[in-house]
Amino acid sequence: MTLPIDPSAVSSSDIGEERATLNMDHEEAVEHVREAFTDAGFGVATEFSASDMLNEKVDAGRDPYYVLGACNPNMADRALDASEKKMGGLFPCNVVVWQEEPGVQTVYHVSIMRIARLVGMAPDDETMADIVADTGELVDEAFSNLDAAE
Repeated sequence: MTLPIDPSAVSSSDIGEERATLNMDHEEAVEHVREAFTDAGFGVATEFSASDMLNEKVDAGRDPYYVLGACNPNMADRALDASEKKMGGLFPCNVVVWQEEPGVQTVYHVSIMRIARLVGMAPDDETMADIVADTGELVDEAFSNLDAAE
């Protein structure tokens, strides 16, 4: 299979990649991320410990790794309309918290809005550009909420 884009040409800004380091234990970091995103206007539609699941199912031996499925209903509704309902295949917007070492957690997020536009699931037009900008502002707020408590 030949990819339609060259992955080496895609920058972290193309996919809206965000990363933060939190100096706290894993459970505290998960709660802090949940609050930071909630305060920025996201709800948490789903969440699970990927490490618990993988350790149980395939004896993976993974360090703590947690997925929060964040969603802003207004942005989700706009994105469904703009993408002819295709955007739902990427819902929700995941925020991941993994333990680098005890007391040090990484928070990671990519923009499903940017990725959908990049791969053709959503149009590259002004409507989608506005959605990308608006969701980007919410994510920026959430990540600045993380910094506020470090």
